[in-house]
Amino acid sequence: MTDVSAPPFLEARRIGKRFPGVVALDGVDLVARPGEVLAVIGENGAGKSTLMKILGGVQQPDAGQVLVDGAPVTIGSVRQAERLGIGLIHQELNLADNLDVASNLFLGREPNRFGIVNRRRLYRDAAALLERAGFDLDPRQPVRSMPIGQQQLVEIAKALSLDARVLIMDEPSSSLSARESERLFDVIRDLRARGVAILYISHRLAEVEALADRVLGLRDGRNAGELSRGQISRAAMVRLMVGRDLSQQFPHTAHRAGEVVLRARGLRTRRFPQHAIDLELRAGEVVAVAGLVGSGRSELLHGLFGVDPPISGEIEALGRPLAPGRPLESIRAGVALVPEDRKQQGLVIEMNVRENLSLASLAQHHTAGLRSGAYERRVSGDMIGRLGIRTPGDRQVVRYLSGGNQQKVVFGKWLATRPKVLLLDEPTRGIDVGAKREIYTIMSRLAAEGTAILFVSSELEEVLGMSDRALVMHDGALAGELSRAQLSEEAIMRLATGQAEVFA
Repeated sequence: MTDVSAPPFLEARRIGKRFPGVVALDGVDLVARPGEVLAVIGENGAGKSTLMKILGGVQQPDAGQVLVDGAPVTIGSVRQAERLGIGLIHQELNLADNLDVASNLFLGREPNRFGIVNRRRLYRDAAALLERAGFDLDPRQPVRSMPIGQQQLVEIAKALSLDARVLIMDEPSSSLSARESERLFDVIRDLRARGVAILYISHRLAEVEALADRVLGLRDGRNAGELSRGQISRAAMVRLMVGRDLSQQFPHTAHRAGEVVLRARGLRTRRFPQHAIDLELRAGEVVAVAGLVGSGRSELLHGLFGVDPPISGEIEALGRPLAPGRPLESIRAGVALVPEDRKQQGLVIEMNVRENLSLASLAQHHTAGLRSGAYERRVSGDMIGRLGIRTPGDRQVVRYLSGGNQQKVVFGKWLATRPKVLLLDEPTRGIDVGAKREIYTIMSRLAAEGTAILFVSSELEEVLGMSDRALVMHDGALAGELSRAQLSEEAIMRLATGQAEVFA
């Protein structure tokens, strides 16, 4: 147990930070002690990531003071933070995807002689670091060829290589499988035992409950309170974040399934060509695609939409055959895809809310190839109101919105196309419990209006809470289908790990 009387290694006092139209932090205090896991929680937009970026040297505060070992410091860069003993694992991946794993781990710190990189030592040091962390990764593998979960492990290993005195982890498990997450937790416990201070941000409250020695809550850019180890519970953390109890997290309502609106026969993806997948999706259904990370769930959605053309099979939308590999044809047929990585694949983050909301439907609303300003204003006003997007205005640059509101913009962009089939890949990844509830409400409302929804999720409680039925994948194959009456964590995991076959 952490000695609370021990002098803090890192302190933040009255930190303030503003962005255009947004007060991100307003007089925030934080204390981190050696050998302690301090969880920082709050809704999207509460200021957690901004505070961590300030402590990690990515951004500078507009007000307040940072102290290391009791002495005031100015952290003007990431390199300066590292010299002070502060390492940051970013929420959004910060890797050079044109390089291999080893080169990313020691980027800017490569072993060299007379300016020439010693690649033999580079790969040897990388292999030793990965083995020590327990991550099964090839130091020579190009990062761009790795799934996002493995890229997250590279980001974590890169921070571990710094031998930091305080390690900031911003949503480190958001893209990891259950097995990878458990290994990460072992690493965190080992670091704590060695006296490292851990600042841990996660929307997965079960993780916080299992790991944290202390919890700091932020709300609207201000301190909302703290919980000691004996006070930490899911209910207490939710009250700290949102100022109220959250009941009925999953607003699921069963609807009578309508006609088949999406059908796939013999669909084979490039990654798993040995398995053919058949499925049907009906109007008004909410169907989950469950399975472990790497089981082929995202590949299935990409194949259905045409982003990654399947190597064989037939796809029909509303009775209309879809040519493989043609997303524009899918959009015209009434199919939309909300991707897993909103910043890389779902948004143009340097554009404003209005421009992003109209992007997917511009092809249907233009005059002689010119954008329609009237249409853009109309659709942005409609979607901001319909989805409850919290923004100072539709001219706000999207990068300054919270993660939950960015996700709503991605939803709104595709809802503007008036889809009959909505494919959602991890629709609540990296957003807080309040924003999740709002996304679930949107999904339920769309299903009630007759939209068919097929969604991928790594969170079992989300699958259990929101789906009318679930398709479970294992190693690229459809291992089974579970009706709502059959749904349970055990049933899903048996199928996901290849232990059983249960077909509805």
